[in-house]
Amino acid sequence: MKEQKILMMIPDIAPEEMIFLRSALQAIKEENAEEFLFLYKGKRKGTQEVMLMTLIGFLGIAGIQRFMLKQIGMGILYLLTFGFCYVGTIVDLINHKRLTSDYNEQMALETMQLMQIYRA
Repeated sequence: MKEQKILMMIPDIAPEEMIFLRSALQAIKEENAEEFLFLYKGKRKGTQEVMLMTLIGFLGIAGIQRFMLKQIGMGILYLLTFGFCYVGTIVDLINHKRLTSDYNEQMALETMQLMQIYRA
């Protein structure tokens, strides 16, 4: 299937994300699958990117990863409290894969809604 080839071209894709995307692609017409994956690929974040931004938090600029994941309130809170005195930054470093996965799922759902609005 053509979608599988496109899915394999997404860098740093986790098995859970691939399963989620395959189920999402079943709800999309075959001719729209490539467009969906193109839009989604532009919105998604890689686990390495999130981990790198979290590590930058130890240099005194805590919360960049939260801004990157569109969690503006938490980003401001991290910035003002030095990542909850670095405890929050350590927790984010441990949970960076889950944070990335949650964000990517949200972006997939947002992309599906965008395509439905666009088609209507």
